[in-house]
Amino acid sequence: MATERTQPMSEPRDRIVAGWLLSCCALVFAMVVLGGVTRLTGSGLSMVDWRPVTGILPPLSDAEWADTFAAYQLSPEFRKINHAMDVNDFKGIFWLEYLHRVLGRLIGLAFFVPMLFFFWRGYIHAAAWPKYVVMFALGGLQGLLGWYMVKSGLIDNPHVSQYRLVAHLSAAFAIYAYMLWIALGLLYASGDGPSHRWLPRGIALTILIAVTIISGGFVAGLNAGHAYNTFPLMGGEWVPPGMLAFDPAWRNFFDNVVTVQFDHRVLAVTTFCLVTWFWFRSRRVGLSRRARNATHALFAAATVQVTLGISTLVLHVPVALAAAHQAIALALLTCALLVCHALSGTGHVSRQP
Repeated sequence: MATERTQPMSEPRDRIVAGWLLSCCALVFAMVVLGGVTRLTGSGLSMVDWRPVTGILPPLSDAEWADTFAAYQLSPEFRKINHAMDVNDFKGIFWLEYLHRVLGRLIGLAFFVPMLFFFWRGYIHAAAWPKYVVMFALGGLQGLLGWYMVKSGLIDNPHVSQYRLVAHLSAAFAIYAYMLWIALGLLYASGDGPSHRWLPRGIALTILIAVTIISGGFVAGLNAGHAYNTFPLMGGEWVPPGMLAFDPAWRNFFDNVVTVQFDHRVLAVTTFCLVTWFWFRSRRVGLSRRARNATHALFAAATVQVTLGISTLVLHVPVALAAAHQAIALALLTCALLVCHALSGTGHVSRQP
């Protein structure tokens, strides 16, 4: 019978820094959810310019609202889709995109100001500074990538490029995962023992989850969830026709609504089955308590996620369910990272006095 190892406590300063990073992770989580709601409600193209500094203030007078609406009326979305919209209707889509952008700026401040303080007070030792500078730089580039995505829907076609949307979403998940991993290393000091033999399986499962999330981004970018709203069959077929309609063939995996939805279904079901297998088999091996708890959470998140995914599809993509589906995707990735960190036995090496 395996004995439970006692996890060494990290230093108080490291726990403070970890708490800050986890708070930033929570803000990024909220940003992902808000971004999903913004997209699902058709609000993402309501702001047709990008002013990183002066754009913090919304229109405050009727004249400013009129000017902002006039700029929107020149966009392809207004001319081709929302041409019947008046200024009051416009406000309904403007506020979500505005809040999304403001939250992005707040996340930048919530990261940058404490980072400077922790550098100054020595909470973060000099050798680790590059990690945090990279985090901040990635956050800034994410803002640029968001505007690059929006611009693709302001030229002629009033829909953002699915490639840019996936890049924007993937970058948000990557930044979140990076901050979370560093925070876990600060919370759990070294001493969990050598890497468990199940770690390669945990890493493979995490990669599969990430690929499934990326495929879901293409479903969102192409609005593919509105096609074939039945499960498990698609139009009465296991393999629907038209999956290789585009030439060259590789385009079907990124541009073909039928292929993109089919791929996401296969990946999602495969992920759920492998998570279930991982959870069932892991109960018979000697995992640490932290690894066991993380594995239970992974299985629970996968169960909720597949249920939400099927429900979102068959109910024709209601906003609430679709937003929850995107949120639980990030929760599922979180659980997978918790499993990998617990299995790796890594942690922060205590400072030398």
